[in-house]
Amino acid sequence: MKEYFKAERVSENVWWVGAIDWNVRNFHGYETSRGTSYNAFLIMDKKITLVDTAKACFAGELLARIASVIDPSKIDIIISNHAEPDHSGALPALIAATQPEKVVASVAGVRTLRAYYGEDLAIDAVKTGDTLSLGKGTLSFVDTKMLHWPDSMICYYDRDKVLFSQDALGMHLASSELWADQLDPSILDYEARKYFANILNFQAPRVLELLDSLPGLGLDISIIAPDHGPLWRKDLETIIGIYRRAAEQRPKRKALIAYSTMWGATARCANALADGLRSQGVAVVVTDLYVSHRSAIMTEVSDAGIIAFGAPTMNNQMYPAMADVLTYIKGLKPKNKIGFAFGAYGWSGEGAKQIAAELDAMGVQQPVALRQVKYMPTTADLEAFFACGVELAKALG
Repeated sequence: MKEYFKAERVSENVWWVGAIDWNVRNFHGYETSRGTSYNAFLIMDKKITLVDTAKACFAGELLARIASVIDPSKIDIIISNHAEPDHSGALPALIAATQPEKVVASVAGVRTLRAYYGEDLAIDAVKTGDTLSLGKGTLSFVDTKMLHWPDSMICYYDRDKVLFSQDALGMHLASSELWADQLDPSILDYEARKYFANILNFQAPRVLELLDSLPGLGLDISIIAPDHGPLWRKDLETIIGIYRRAAEQRPKRKALIAYSTMWGATARCANALADGLRSQGVAVVVTDLYVSHRSAIMTEVSDAGIIAFGAPTMNNQMYPAMADVLTYIKGLKPKNKIGFAFGAYGWSGEGAKQIAAELDAMGVQQPVALRQVKYMPTTADLEAFFACGVELAKALG
């Protein structure tokens, strides 16, 4: 029994033929609480071209959407902008079904796709400045290495002024609406910032390079079509601005206090610290790691000027949930932060010291010395944590 899905028109000659993943909740460690989409695009030119595919399990959905426009066997060219399996997993099935004249990827993409799907995979390599005539329109290619894999590239279709931006300028968001202007702006802002913080933050300088280079490429862009999330046909500067602000990593007058607690001692310290910060006009987010996923924590870290982490000591180590979060954050390389380590202990007290060491390894300044309490905080201890909050606020400026 064939699957039944319909394509949606993007522009005069471009159709969206992707897949909506309503149920995915984990994307290599990133919690996708609103699902995602795997956007693929069919260009109806003299050379019929498919730009990107999807995860392997959505190959049938892609083929069904393509078939609602044209017989898939008529596809001449497949473009693979990114070899990660959420975009290329369906590629072997699409090649088998369409038998295209050529498959196109970046130089690094050729190597990666062959590593995934076999050395005998026939692929043509392109690089920045290369073009591909489709008959009436032309595709031009730009390498975007490490945004966010070595093989990443974007391409532009001049006939309809569509920029296929791959993972750049996207977000994880499943929706029945194709266009960003049909969705709640606050959701778009949060999900774009969350996506950047958890996927691209470690390459923030390269994102700025790409955004700065776009005007110089001479592209007249009417539509931005990323590989995840909604497409943009209006107010293109909105998504570009969200990405630029995230990439600049300018801290707000905001503090994140994230903690783990066993018997409530560290939580009490966290709340006293928060009140000290609040007394100085600093916006504060306080969260127990038990109720917040690491990707939600990283989203708050991204624009916070102060990041404070607290945990008890267990078996001569920081609490495991804290170790998980700090390892994750360290790999995403946040910049321009003031840090603070704290916690509670009963015997040996290594937890906060290990947190401080991790903050040092991230290059995070710690103008206020770490503070720990033994067993339960006294009134004097809580007053000291309040004072730490005041000091941190003054250090932030």
